[in-house]
Amino acid sequence: MNIKLSDLWRWDGTVDRGPYILIGVAGFAIKHNIDRVVASAFFDRSWSPFNYLSPKEAVSVTELPEQDVTFFATLLLLALPFIWTGVVLTLRRLRAVGLPRWWVVLFFAPLLNLLFFIVLSILPSKDAAPEPSAAGGDATGNQASVQEPGGQVAFGRVTRSVLDRVIPKHWLGSAFMGFAVTMTLAIGLTLLAVFAFGNYGWSLFVGVPFSMGLGSVLLDSYHEPRSLSRSVVVATLSVVFLGLGLFALAIEGVICLMMAAPLALLLAAIGGLLGWAIQRRPAENKTSVGAVLICLMLALPALMGAETADDTEPPLIPVVTALEMDAPPTAVWQNVIAFSELPEPDNPLFDLGVAYPMRAEIKGRGVGAVRHCVFSTGPFVEPITVWDEPTRLKFTVTSQPPAMHELSPWPNINAPHIDNYLISEGGQFHLVPLDGGARTRVEATTWYRHRIWPYTYWRVWSDLILHDIHLRVLRHIRTLSEAPEQHAAAPAYHP
Repeated sequence: MNIKLSDLWRWDGTVDRGPYILIGVAGFAIKHNIDRVVASAFFDRSWSPFNYLSPKEAVSVTELPEQDVTFFATLLLLALPFIWTGVVLTLRRLRAVGLPRWWVVLFFAPLLNLLFFIVLSILPSKDAAPEPSAAGGDATGNQASVQEPGGQVAFGRVTRSVLDRVIPKHWLGSAFMGFAVTMTLAIGLTLLAVFAFGNYGWSLFVGVPFSMGLGSVLLDSYHEPRSLSRSVVVATLSVVFLGLGLFALAIEGVICLMMAAPLALLLAAIGGLLGWAIQRRPAENKTSVGAVLICLMLALPALMGAETADDTEPPLIPVVTALEMDAPPTAVWQNVIAFSELPEPDNPLFDLGVAYPMRAEIKGRGVGAVRHCVFSTGPFVEPITVWDEPTRLKFTVTSQPPAMHELSPWPNINAPHIDNYLISEGGQFHLVPLDGGARTRVEATTWYRHRIWPYTYWRVWSDLILHDIHLRVLRHIRTLSEAPEQHAAAPAYHP
């Protein structure tokens, strides 16, 4: 292994597997410890490796408090030399293995960069020595060394021998072998993540579909190269079959699979594109296919375990929905604190099984009163913390029902995410008088935490659902408040 100081900044040339792995691992360890010390000593906060996946709940810099802007700007400045080294090493490694240089973009993709690092650490360089034959010689018949560059010959012989026998050469058989292997492994990883670790994290929703797309294409193209279009189709079909398998085994229902599908299909396609690029290389190193699959399947459980051990608190996310009503705040207030039975929903999400509000009841008045918002799956218990009649009602949530009834032909779908993975922590109704108190804008807010990652993707769905829930309640409140009899009975509003 020959490591030179110039390897840290040179763009030209190539880099072998050994220096690439050593510099990459050492660089990450040094960078993380620098960030950890800076975070603790200068900003009085903790910092873990999983903070690199989702360092802050704000979507944009403008949402960050000033102290956080300073903190993340400091980390970014400290990261610049490490980013430079990572990019140039990745470019040189791509050049060494014969992959297009634009794949360097994966260096900036959370979690995918780690899986990509593993793949580049396994693939042999183009100028590696030819793989020895079963008789112990190279392609020319000369006696070969027992040790091939970067790995054991014995391991290479075994994996290639097994793959040669089990992967059909027929175009349809090789595709279904890719589906069967990746789906079986992915179902096992899903059960491990969900039921053993209790974790719906990056490894499950990012690592598994990406690895499925990559693995299915590498297996499908093992005997002969495949076209780009076929590779993308094979990669995306692999996660389709995974979804069907999870549904058939009563592990997941329709609605959760539909929500996960866009992310899973995209990541599988990216993995399939990488697999297609790899299989276009010279075919003398087929043993790398088995090594890539084995290493990814070992890495994902390790990452799942690490995610479970991570104690990073999920971000608190606010969702605000507003609706204007032709009624004074005093009339609206009576229907905010409690309201009668709502009509049957006409929203497709609710028809598919997502929990929806049915009525609201309250016991007592003022701070300390307990409101029960009854959903289709059970009641939310909401102790009142602010009673500012008729402008603001705020409450916490001490108990909540399941998030949905899974749509499935099976009687019981016991997916853990139904309970306590989308956690409502509180809510508020803010009544803003308009037109001198003749009309009212009602702003409904829910604060919640998501224990399903990457939350920036999943909050798209949860925010949509919460907005629909808010609108269902607000429209009912508007109907009640604008009724002539209630409007006439309401006292005048005096700010």
